[in-house]
Amino acid sequence: MRRWNRRAAAVGTAFTLALGQLIISSPAAQAADPVTLNLLTINDFHGRIDTNTVKFAGTVEGLRQGDGASGANTLLIGAGDFIGASLFASSVQQDQPTIDVMNELGLDVSAVGNHEFDQGWADLRDRVIGPAGTPNAQWDYLGANVYDSTTGQPVLPEYATYQVGGVTVGVIGAVTVETPTLVSPDGVSSLKFGDPVTAINRVADQLTDGDPANGEAQILVASFHEGAPQGGQTLDQNVAASPAFAEIVNDVSPKVAAIVTGHTHQAYAFQAPVPGDPSRTRPIVQTGSYGANVGQIKLTVDRDTDTVTGSTVANVPRVGTADATLLAQYPARLTPIKATVDAALAVANQRGNVPVGSITADITTAYTPATPPDGVNRCVAGAGRDDRASESTLGNLVANALLAQLKDRDRGGAEIAVVNPGGLRSDLCFAANTASWSEDGPGLVMYGEANAVLPFANDLFVTSLTGAQFKTALEQQWQRDAAGNIPTRPYLQLGLSDNVTYTFDPSAPEGSRITSVTIDDRPLDPAKTYRIGSFSFLLQGGDNFRIFTAGTDTKDSGLVDRDAWIDYLKANPGLAPDFARHAVKVTNQPTIAAAGATVTFDVAGLDLTSLGAPANSSLEAALLPIGGGAPAAKEAFAVSGGAARVEFDVPAQIAAGAWNLVLTATPSGTTVTIPLTITATSSVTLTADRSSQVYGAANPLTLTATVVTSDAGAAGSVEFRTGSTVLASVPVVGGQAAFTLPSSTPAGPYPIVAHYTGAGGVPPADSAAVTVTVTPAGSVTVLAPALVVPFLGTILVGAVGLNNGQPARGSVEIRDNGGVVGSTAVQSHGLFVFLAPRPARGQHSYTATFVPGDPANITGSTSNPVVVRR
Repeated sequence: MRRWNRRAAAVGTAFTLALGQLIISSPAAQAADPVTLNLLTINDFHGRIDTNTVKFAGTVEGLRQGDGASGANTLLIGAGDFIGASLFASSVQQDQPTIDVMNELGLDVSAVGNHEFDQGWADLRDRVIGPAGTPNAQWDYLGANVYDSTTGQPVLPEYATYQVGGVTVGVIGAVTVETPTLVSPDGVSSLKFGDPVTAINRVADQLTDGDPANGEAQILVASFHEGAPQGGQTLDQNVAASPAFAEIVNDVSPKVAAIVTGHTHQAYAFQAPVPGDPSRTRPIVQTGSYGANVGQIKLTVDRDTDTVTGSTVANVPRVGTADATLLAQYPARLTPIKATVDAALAVANQRGNVPVGSITADITTAYTPATPPDGVNRCVAGAGRDDRASESTLGNLVANALLAQLKDRDRGGAEIAVVNPGGLRSDLCFAANTASWSEDGPGLVMYGEANAVLPFANDLFVTSLTGAQFKTALEQQWQRDAAGNIPTRPYLQLGLSDNVTYTFDPSAPEGSRITSVTIDDRPLDPAKTYRIGSFSFLLQGGDNFRIFTAGTDTKDSGLVDRDAWIDYLKANPGLAPDFARHAVKVTNQPTIAAAGATVTFDVAGLDLTSLGAPANSSLEAALLPIGGGAPAAKEAFAVSGGAARVEFDVPAQIAAGAWNLVLTATPSGTTVTIPLTITATSSVTLTADRSSQVYGAANPLTLTATVVTSDAGAAGSVEFRTGSTVLASVPVVGGQAAFTLPSSTPAGPYPIVAHYTGAGGVPPADSAAVTVTVTPAGSVTVLAPALVVPFLGTILVGAVGLNNGQPARGSVEIRDNGGVVGSTAVQSHGLFVFLAPRPARGQHSYTATFVPGDPANITGSTSNPVVVRR
């Protein structure tokens, strides 16, 4: 699709005729002198109609008139987002003041940005761009990758060509493919957004194919509303961090001589290798945002060969020169611009100079350092707002405001409120830093300032998600588009109402980075349904939070975000920033711990970067029952740089079950809850009152098992075991169980273990083995003096005694001079009587040897000798 600049078409025709006449009348062709093209760039202006607008315009005009040809070699190129997310002075008039300023500044061409679609495609086409004969925006808005979803044809001009310094310059424009996720989907439902690099390359081939019928250009410039991500410093770092930017750097056709970028609000000026020819480079620039810089690319062009022989690229900061001085220097451009700005500020003063609330200190988005100041959007000069990857006091405050306005049943019954960071376009500054609202004073919030925070006028919706789906929404802060690609901003930090906190581990696998969520001091219930309130943009799946489209029972509250926000400010004067974080990074987060154990993990990111946020110095960990109550234990840990190592000792005596380990940072008050399941513990100690006993003795030894459990008052029983044999099972009473070894226990060693069987969730436990020994009972045999009976024999009488106090059982063997002469049974009371045969003449020595009936447990013994002479 070919489109010539509307203002330059007639001039281009005249130039062509004159050039032809010059060629005819020239006696001989001569080499053309090289020319330096002065390409000035702007991106992401976002309706910054304020006290800096004239200075911004003066910066542009100074660079234009300084090109050595009084501006004839200059082309002013944009990269989108001139309107949308604007300051009150512009937004209150639907950004018409911004359109007027850009017309008066002489903007030539721009890629369309996603914010140009904020009010829908019809509004951009019919109002912003306007009719072909009487355009509103008098520059060329380009979108080579924006197609009609039915026909597949481009709906915007793909390119425009300009005569600059005698060179035909073709500018091709494209917008981020993420646009449908960044605006209300309904407003762009008839459009399809293709790959921007593919579209740029397609048109670049068309403009260099030698066919004048489809457009030709000598030098090509690509304008992308897409760019490098936040955080990268070098070209290589940005390429590595963003697939979208890597595609721009590495895949844009080498036919393109320079690349202008936007969208990501980053300021950079790179010379990047030309694909296929690393010996050459081409400039790539983005100016940051809000007119803080003007990009300048200078291309030295050999007009005989249509090649770029040299280039420079830089960002030129907005001048600080007084407006009066700039007006005197550049009256033709700046006088109408000053009039437009003054008129817009007057309307804003009239409509916005009404107090709607008050604050006690700055309440801001997250800040990054070393960004140039930006008027009303900078509470502190030199500090840069709008770090969308970080939590902020403003994001959480707006979420609280939404929850307060949407919690009534009639408004949808919201239980949680969520805010996307890109919806916050300005800060609430305690000290007035602009003359836009003359009555503004320290702490007073005017209507215009409040509106600047939420300028989109989104409807407020409420929908239902399960707990599992809400956790998915938090997981989707790590961004992927519908095709599975990581977008330019790979992470977006949601603002949340105060009743929601969570922990996360960014090193965990995708989809598992949210490690715990607490809602209203209770762990998230995955199966429970929660009512979520937010902007219609977000609940329709904006910013790649597609899970919200799965919500059920979605209700339009009937409120517009601006009105609900301002009503909240009116109802809550004297608002103070809350520096408590809702999201805390925890690595190695525990989920289960045994009573008496030490849990160790690391906490980071405790300090907010919103203005005024204190540096935390300590972190208290308190173990609390679910639902509240006195802590079972508390410990404090030092914080440095927002990080702390926690080594928390779980009490040895504590009820098993679900607990909350609550972390509270001082002085911010950041409080986050880690659900912790505590498992009960038990231990058994076994002792014996002595190490041995005599078999059959009347006083057997006793073994005592002492059971200690994490739950007070151990129940259950103890099994006294030796090997696989259970000697006894004894109930635990008062933490102890005693077992007396039976006196009938056979002799031998017994390694005994006390096994606690567990009870009520308390696990079993075993003691160390205690070895006790049963020794055999000893015996004593006594033989009384013999009685010799003539003609009959010798009567021997004796007794056997045992050392266990029991009567002896068994027999005795009688020996005469060592030889057995007979045996007799041991009678009751251990007595025995034996009639020995009549002895032969001589001396006889008699002994009695006890032979126990249970020789394994009772030892035998031999009596004293009894001597008889005959």
